[in-house]
Amino acid sequence: MQELGRLPGIGARTAERLTFHLLKASDKDALGLADAIRDLKTNIHPCTICYNPTENEVCNVCGDDRREKGVICVVEQPKDLLAFESTGTYRGVYHVLMGHIAPLEGIEAEDLTIDSLLERVKSGGVDEVILATNPTVAGDGTALHITGLLEPLGVRITRLARGLPAGGQIEYANKTILSDALNERREI
Repeated sequence: MQELGRLPGIGARTAERLTFHLLKASDKDALGLADAIRDLKTNIHPCTICYNPTENEVCNVCGDDRREKGVICVVEQPKDLLAFESTGTYRGVYHVLMGHIAPLEGIEAEDLTIDSLLERVKSGGVDEVILATNPTVAGDGTALHITGLLEPLGVRITRLARGLPAGGQIEYANKTILSDALNERREI
């Protein structure tokens, strides 16, 4: 119960229910969950291009030849990428920052994958970078920092339209809001 209670969104009562559920479950089901967790920690690693979690060297998005490689959508977390993919409207590729700049939390620009993003743009073939960080103070600050680094490179830089609520999180937005925000992005 203690270990389950450490998971986000799992309180003491839910941890208790899950524990008793696992006790009643067949060995196959309970150990299947244990194996899935073990596989997650041993077989999943960041994509060598965009940092999206994958079992392969390159994730399915980066490895898809049908994707528009000249448009990179920059997101804070892998779950933001999943939210955009669920809309079915975006055909470009991604770059996952693995967080946002938050000095009070000890997270600096160097702790993110910004340098890798800059290298992708410098290597050529990138026409547009969509800054799809969360519409929060930290997300806006991160986007502003990245904009300053990208502007000298001559690439088109856009930011998501403000169809997303300020202070909200991309992962909680519905498909319509995400589609509208992506389609109505604007120049910075």
